[in-house]
Amino acid sequence: MQIGMIGLGKMGANMSRRLLRNDHDVVGYDLSEDAMMALEEDGGETRTSLEALVDHLEAPRTLWMMVPAGDAVDSTLDALLPLLNEGDRLVDGGNSRYTDTLKRAGRAEQVGVSYIDVGTSGGVWGLEQGYSLMVGGPDEAIDALTPLFETLAPSADKGWGHVGEVGAGHFVKMVHNGIEYGVMQAYAEGFHILKAKEEFDFDLHQISEIWRFGSVIRSWLLDLAAEALEKNQDLEEIAAWVDDSGEGRWTVQEAIDLDVPAPVITDALIQRLQSRQQDTYAHRLLAALRNEFGGHAMKEAE
Repeated sequence: MQIGMIGLGKMGANMSRRLLRNDHDVVGYDLSEDAMMALEEDGGETRTSLEALVDHLEAPRTLWMMVPAGDAVDSTLDALLPLLNEGDRLVDGGNSRYTDTLKRAGRAEQVGVSYIDVGTSGGVWGLEQGYSLMVGGPDEAIDALTPLFETLAPSADKGWGHVGEVGAGHFVKMVHNGIEYGVMQAYAEGFHILKAKEEFDFDLHQISEIWRFGSVIRSWLLDLAAEALEKNQDLEEIAAWVDDSGEGRWTVQEAIDLDVPAPVITDALIQRLQSRQQDTYAHRLLAALRNEFGGHAMKEAE
């Protein structure tokens, strides 16, 4: 089916390529000319403005935004809504806060546009392995977009689902990322303990490889930890600075509002804040893990 992809960064570009490989018609737009040229080289079309993109698409149009959460989504929405018609569909596949999604959906509804929120996980590996998609929105719109979800997911019947009404997709992705914080923190602390036991002179990469097979703590994050440790298990070139992109904070805030104790996720968030004041091995491994799964930038050690 035909789709207009707005935002051709790490996620948007690879999602477009996965759709193209499966015979969907992708027309992209990005502020970067280089990003648009790269998509064209892979068989996609591009347009140099949102107006030209909308004009090119056949009604009812489907536009998918993969832009950073926050002001970028609002400014894109401001530009798009006057161009769209009743029956068109607009997807936010970024990490927007679900409360913002509810407000944006209300704006879209006023002009007859269906707003769909898709929590998207998979990072830079999604092109080959598929994306985990947590979808919120009206039934009719979800049914119409099912061919896209089935292509982007690891398989047509696995790794994606319609989890509820609009806002539900981003809420589930928020909690997903909160859990991710906790799991990453546990790995980081465990390897820090091993690193500190100097008399055994542990080979941390060897241990990570042992744990990857048969162990009850095996996971994709452990696979990525093994890859990072294989490159350099001392990690001395990485600064112990771990960013947080918002979802962990939002998860903790929701837990407090709902009177749900979430000490592991909360402490994992605090550790990220603490990483900007302390230099520990655990924090360096956390930074390396974020780079491995999401391509997130790392600070170089001074």
